Amino acid sequence: MTLIAIVLATLAAGIGSVWVAAWLMRAGMGANGRVGPQHLLSLAAGALLATAFMHLLPEAFESQAGAHDLFATLLVGLVFFFLLDKAELWHHGHEHGHGHGGHSHGHAHDDGHGHGGEKRAGGWAVLTGDSLHCFGDGILIASAFMADLRLGLVAALSVLVHEVPHHMGDLVVLRQSSANRRAALVKVSLAGAVTSLGGVLGYYLVGRFEDWLPYFLVIASSSFVYVALADLIPQLQKQTGARQTLAQIAWLVAGVVVVTVVSGIAHAH
Repeated sequence: MTLIAIVLATLAAGIGSVWVAAWLMRAGMGANGRVGPQHLLSLAAGALLATAFMHLLPEAFESQAGAHDLFATLLVGLVFFFLLDKAELWHHGHEHGHGHGGHSHGHAHDDGHGHGGEKRAGGWAVLTGDSLHCFGDGILIASAFMADLRLGLVAALSVLVHEVPHHMGDLVVLRQSSANRRAALVKVSLAGAVTSLGGVLGYYLVGRFEDWLPYFLVIASSSFVYVALADLIPQLQKQTGARQTLAQIAWLVAGVVVVTVVSGIAHAH
């Protein structure tokens, strides 16, 4: 039952986020639209932070594991994701012959169009990186499901929300290298489906090392916190008017509310 739930949730998060991204792009979402990339980034940041601090970490600290060890794992996780981010930026810098701005997770920038023309020939590189990222997401979702079904649903929702702007950038990059929009959607959807492979591996991995579950949850938390604070929020830290700032805050709070509501509904059932 748990494995089935993991497969369905990872498919919904991995492929569902791609389809939501494609639908938003088709609806004309952009810098001049009512719902812009900044709003989605704020929503994703709120959802990730709420999931980490209100669900994953409390679940881990309710276990028999020592607080010192869990905090040490959180620190190691944050440093690990920082180094992973640096490694990917270094790779892109050498791949393109210069230092590359942005972050490994956030492919949707202010204009919602990813990295622009500089990665026209990098379609397969984007898909490879996306697949690896989705695989990791699957393991994190599985870790949450192994602790509690409700926790797994909340984690899957957070992954779905934060992957939407990411996949919007991927779709634009692939569409720049090919005029076939349907082919681009299929390719990114297949990359998103890799989330389920990570989920299945995570199910068996966590099942074999059940005593380590609290540490898996903390590592999942460190991933969510790092993405929110080092990737999403810095993209929002720009000179904006009072109205735009209030909109960002409202969407960030909305992300927290969505996670809280979904958690409450799941818990009630």
